[in-house]
Amino acid sequence: MATGAGRGRVVRVSDDLVPDDLWERIAPLLPPRPPRRHRYPGRLPADDRAALRGIVYVLRKNVSWRDVPAERTGCSGVTAWRRLRDW
Repeated sequence: MATGAGRGRVVRVSDDLVPDDLWERIAPLLPPRPPRRHRYPGRLPADDRAALRGIVYVLRKNVSWRDVPAERTGCSGVTAWRRLRDW
């Protein structure tokens, strides 16, 4: 979260990248995740919306994948890149 220029208001960058109306249109188009293994399931996958936030961040800000701020988007740039590759 970032604060507005001295006004005390809080602006969430992640909400600006993927608004609810856009997410509602995109979510049904994404492929379902494969089921997790019962034994040794590994790490939980990143949220699809967080990955989309990372992808949109790269496209809007024209930065490299390694420069995606995980604290703003919800996932790392590498995770966003891998999800884009898999989609």
